[in-house]
Amino acid sequence: MRGRVAMVTGGSRGIGEAYVRALHAAGARVVIADVLVEAGEALAAELGEGARFRELDVTGEEAWSDAVAETVASFGTVDVLVNNAGIANSAPIEHFTLEKWNAVIAVNLTGTFLGCRAVVPTMKAAGRGSIVNISSVEGLRGSVRLHGYTASKFAVRGLTKSLAVELGPSGIRVNSIHPGMIRTEMTTRIDPERLAVPLGRPGAVGDLTGALLFLASDASAYVTGTEIVVDGGMTTAIPHA
Repeated sequence: MRGRVAMVTGGSRGIGEAYVRALHAAGARVVIADVLVEAGEALAAELGEGARFRELDVTGEEAWSDAVAETVASFGTVDVLVNNAGIANSAPIEHFTLEKWNAVIAVNLTGTFLGCRAVVPTMKAAGRGSIVNISSVEGLRGSVRLHGYTASKFAVRGLTKSLAVELGPSGIRVNSIHPGMIRTEMTTRIDPERLAVPLGRPGAVGDLTGALLFLASDASAYVTGTEIVVDGGMTTAIPHA
């Protein structure tokens, strides 16, 4: 990744922070894009040269244009976009309000769409690029109470495939990563003992970085429109009571 420029949304903490650290360690210059200003600025300061923070609400069309323009002005291009920012909410369907639905769709799906659209002109001009959209195992199967989250993650998977077909001739690859049960602040209320994970443990954020570095780098130069599932085997089994 040396010499490459990457943007990571939701990069101030959790999985996004792990992605930022991995890309930076591999030699990339990284823009940490997030609404969590204090945490993002602290991470950029810790990493030092080649890392900077940019406040970004992924639901804002103009905010995306400004963030990409600032990245290009600072680092010359955008080689890699990691659409990681996401939220989750839950309720039984009869109590799942339109407000809940719109909130999760705005961040998880519209934010991903806006990010992809914003970086494409720069990537087309360079004749190359890698977009990595972070979906979920909920983008592969249903989950009770997580109706908006599940719908958004299925849609991210579909958007990934349509963009891969359209942008392939321009040298831009688009793939998705589907994490399973990963220990983060978002999953603290989930009891991993209730999940049938063949590898026998919940994942750590570091378990996801290998897949990201593969998709972000030239090691995956002939890979596009596909998904990498990082779930300890959780989606491979037929569930039993």
